[in-house]
Amino acid sequence: MIRGKAGAAVVSIISNSALIVLKVAAGLITGSIAILTEALHSALDLMASIIALVSIRRAEQPPDADHTYGHEKTESLGAGVEGILILIGAAVIVFEASRRLSGDHELQSLGIGIAAIVVSIVTNLGVSAFLGRRAREYDSPALEGDAAHLFTDALSSIGVLIGLVAVELTDEPVFDSIAAILVALVILLTGVRIVNRSGRALIDEAPPPAELDRIEALITAAAIPEVLGYHKLRARRAGARRWIDLHVQFRDGTTLERAHEAAHQLRDAIRAELPRADVLIHVEPESSLREMENSPFRWGGSGD
Repeated sequence: MIRGKAGAAVVSIISNSALIVLKVAAGLITGSIAILTEALHSALDLMASIIALVSIRRAEQPPDADHTYGHEKTESLGAGVEGILILIGAAVIVFEASRRLSGDHELQSLGIGIAAIVVSIVTNLGVSAFLGRRAREYDSPALEGDAAHLFTDALSSIGVLIGLVAVELTDEPVFDSIAAILVALVILLTGVRIVNRSGRALIDEAPPPAELDRIEALITAAAIPEVLGYHKLRARRAGARRWIDLHVQFRDGTTLERAHEAAHQLRDAIRAELPRADVLIHVEPESSLREMENSPFRWGGSGD
């Protein structure tokens, strides 16, 4: 049985390794640059899957003296490296396919190539769907990036399949190079998207407004009588974890013990909704000043 994020990454490594062998063999037999570029694409996917596996295992290590906030950002870093590999692969494909646009290369045994690409499409769609489910289950950027790679590979394989069929029907090898260039464009867009998403996580970008709205709704729903309001609500994400902190104002006369208990009550309510969240609540007296409305942090009230 395949368990955990690491197990899902191993499935990706096995499938990519098998597809590389299949595509290289089919590419050499047919002489198709599109199939060979697909083999390169799968090789990049294999490297990405290995990076995902390493980053996942690193991210799962507990905090230590040198990394007191844990290692979760390793997943986002790994996803960024995967995106860069995709961009490099796209550039290589464009260069090689452009050299063959003259259409002077011969293709043969296209039936073998078409069959290999069909197998690749079915395999990648299946593994991508599996990794996508695991990515959502574990909230894993690394698995999400890996699933995106394989889905892109499946889409690009469909483009190659169309190109090979066009060559078979028209006997014009130029369609092989055109298909390879279209594959590269799809790969390029995917790489840019992955690099952008991982970069946002590495610079501690705030989560979507809807997620902060959920946190505010939880604070309001807690309806703690001693709580007058809150401000400086902010959050960030690293891998599958969130770090959330806010300042909570308590009515005059609330004992320190009661404020501490209420803060833990709020923390538990938030963690029940976001189980991988680390919540820090700063306790303030009623006399503390509220932040101005133009503050970059969330602020609000839950009092009378």
